[in-house]
Amino acid sequence: MITFCISIVLLLLGYLVYSKIIERVIGVDATRTTPAVAHPDGVDYVPMKPWRIFLIQFLNIAGVGPICGAIMGAQFGTASFLWIVFGCILAGAVHDFIAGFMSIRMDGASLPEIHGRFLGNGMKQFMRGFTVLLMILVGAVFVNTPAVLLNQNFTPDWNIFIWVGIIFAYYLIATLLPIDKLIGKIYPIFGFLLLGMAVAILVAFIVYQVPIPEVWERLDNQHPQAATNPIFPMMFISIACGAISGFHATQSPLMARCMVNEKQARPIFYGAMITEGVVALIWAAAATYFFHDKADLCIGKSGNDMVGVIANEWFPKAIAVICILGVISAAVTSGDTALRSARLIVADFMHVDQKPVKNRLLVALPVFILAAGLLVFSLADKEGFQVIWRYFSWANQVLAMVTLWSITVFLSQLKRGAWYLITLIPALLMTMVTVSFILVAQKEGLGSFIPRTYGYIIAAAITLGIYCIFARWQLKSRKEETKK
Repeated sequence: MITFCISIVLLLLGYLVYSKIIERVIGVDATRTTPAVAHPDGVDYVPMKPWRIFLIQFLNIAGVGPICGAIMGAQFGTASFLWIVFGCILAGAVHDFIAGFMSIRMDGASLPEIHGRFLGNGMKQFMRGFTVLLMILVGAVFVNTPAVLLNQNFTPDWNIFIWVGIIFAYYLIATLLPIDKLIGKIYPIFGFLLLGMAVAILVAFIVYQVPIPEVWERLDNQHPQAATNPIFPMMFISIACGAISGFHATQSPLMARCMVNEKQARPIFYGAMITEGVVALIWAAAATYFFHDKADLCIGKSGNDMVGVIANEWFPKAIAVICILGVISAAVTSGDTALRSARLIVADFMHVDQKPVKNRLLVALPVFILAAGLLVFSLADKEGFQVIWRYFSWANQVLAMVTLWSITVFLSQLKRGAWYLITLIPALLMTMVTVSFILVAQKEGLGSFIPRTYGYIIAAAITLGIYCIFARWQLKSRKEETKK
């Protein structure tokens, strides 16, 4: 429990201290006009109250990541605590904050447009397709999860596709309506529900005096298939949303189009990520206890299943149901904004005016059709969901890596000394994580063909090569600046 308490304190200090340093480095200016004030359109550029934007951002980025992802990451042992805390403070929250700030400064630009501005037109074109594909994967995953949970826990006699149809219908409505008409009204309620669920778990720690393992007791790999699941990079892929997630940066522009003051960026972007880190830490701690002390209840259980195991073991039926509903709402509220982001990204690069509802529908329908196809595959094949989830997780961290490199170039261009290091180091780490995953993972990558040591060596060489490209660009930029 000492490790857990220190971790909570560190996350809070990250917000109170480190986020203010970041705010000064990037030059947040309360006097600048924001996109929502400059040209409100009543659909996507809609000024809203800061507390409401915060809760929407929190729900947007949360999904089931800080719950199921943290639970799956907890299988690796107490090392998961370290990644959640330091990943969140030094990488994830910085990533979300600066990406959202860059969107504000670029008139609410979508993420691929930001990539193109700092990494070149070729990267912009590639990331347009890659990001839309990720949003479709998110939409499919976050229809599957709530549909399965609702079917298993409340309507076992129903055909699961009834819930799929209901959730998809809601997604389409939420994607087409102005952001303040549905999302802006119900998300704060779901936000309180998700936070309440985390508080309930926290209270259970105290009531049951849960003996959470300490970091100094065991840092070795506790995963049941440790031989094929090394902590690096597997844990860094499993725990995404609780530490760093590229998906978050696709959501930041949604909120960047609703802020009326740049000063709101730190509490909304950095603060929402720290809040998510706290939620992830709570669920990771609960899962770590169950994996260590109640292992018989965890055999063969997925992240979704473990939510029910923990809730039903610790709480009366009514509270357990609320916990399960909290997970469902978290999934639903990320799925709809993922597909909304896909609509906006496509609309941006096709230059389709989104004020007419028919234009929104025209852009959204192909996205929904592709998401539905993936969803049918995930439900028709018992391994389908796992396949989609694994590649979603990897693609998510690839997006985080590319976004960190974009931010690093942005910080370098600010010419404020070596402050670009605050994202260069996380960018190098995430490059190593994503490349080594493909080379080391046996099911998802080339681990069955390449010895693990060679996989790490190749990944390190590729990471070094990318750094050299950045260093060469930086040196060239400085020479050009000197000539001027």
